[in-house]
Amino acid sequence: MLADRPVSDRITTMIARRMLLKYLAASPLLATTGSGRMLAAEILDESSSQLADYLIASPADALDIFDFQRVARQLLPVAHYGYLATGTDGNETLKANREAFDRFYLRPLRMVDTSRIDLETTLLGSALKSPIVIAPVGSQNAFHAEGEIAMARAARSRDTLQILSNVSTRSIEDVIEVRGAPVWFQLYPTSNWSVAEKMLGRAERAGAEVVVLTVDLNSGSNRVMLGQFIRADDRDCSACHGNHPDAWIERKPMYDGTDATSAEFDPAGMTWAFLERLKRATTMKVVVKGIVTAEDAESCLKYGADAVYVSNHGGRAEASGRGAIESLPEVADAIGGKVPLLVDSGFRRGTDIFKALALGADAVCLGRACIWGLAAFGQPGVEKVLQMLNAELAMVMGQMGAPSIPDISSQHVAMR
Repeated sequence: MLADRPVSDRITTMIARRMLLKYLAASPLLATTGSGRMLAAEILDESSSQLADYLIASPADALDIFDFQRVARQLLPVAHYGYLATGTDGNETLKANREAFDRFYLRPLRMVDTSRIDLETTLLGSALKSPIVIAPVGSQNAFHAEGEIAMARAARSRDTLQILSNVSTRSIEDVIEVRGAPVWFQLYPTSNWSVAEKMLGRAERAGAEVVVLTVDLNSGSNRVMLGQFIRADDRDCSACHGNHPDAWIERKPMYDGTDATSAEFDPAGMTWAFLERLKRATTMKVVVKGIVTAEDAESCLKYGADAVYVSNHGGRAEASGRGAIESLPEVADAIGGKVPLLVDSGFRRGTDIFKALALGADAVCLGRACIWGLAAFGQPGVEKVLQMLNAELAMVMGQMGAPSIPDISSQHVAMR
């Protein structure tokens, strides 16, 4: 049977079979009748789905980032994958994040010396090997037993900046120790200022130099897809998640000693005064995450943000139906290079990253892509994701005639 043969033989057989099926589907004999045309469509559907469902056996087998997604979906508990995959409402913004990249096309410039491609850059005064950054994602133990620790090891191996969520399943002290360098600390505000104050102090003492204030979940979100996946999961989730409202806080080490409660996770009253207060309360530089409009970008400058982070929370915050890459140009214009600009939400390929850099971003943060690698293969999976996307970015830079990050500019991109 095909399943009993070596992986390389199986792939060769599948490709040969697909070529044969495509040849048969193109036959003029099949095209002469309605039933023939239906059979041709079924042949093509069958052959393409077999390739799409192929599961890689190791990170080295990956052809693109989506190979890791397929393995992650296969391995993760149903509800855990649903938490990772969900958008909000009908997933309008989740879909828009990917579809929006097609509205921008690249403009290659020829006869440029690209014999040496350099990805090095700086961000808030720190030298980086690449503009690719690991975005904050909470609850990483839900995707792999080593969670943020495996992520930190991968970040250290690939010398990549890591942003740690304050709802992580590992402490900032442990993550920084494993990473061997400071990480940025992401903060969800609550209605209790003392919680933020205690977390800021702890992050500073651990060695964090930057705090990333997330401002796009002040009214919650309607994550319908997550509910659908939870409904399809037949496990007894109370064994891990508990039954009382504050049980989840007990599993988040950054909340130790803060006396936080679930009822306080309602920052609907937060205004720009919170940013001013945060600036006064910490020596860390402050990045504001969740900005998608020029108006809010201008407010970030007015109230002292050290950097602006364009994000729609990966389509999990609001049902705007607008892709993050579409928000980037107006935010970039508003800040005018006065502070660094980061972006996330929907980035999957080197071309995606290049487009963002050409539109004014200084760094591109990866959330789901890194978690797919983590869920599929742990630390080696994340390392491969980072290696692949850096290699893809370097290749696109060569194609576009931009040998270094400063060489990437608006002349390399246009909108359809």
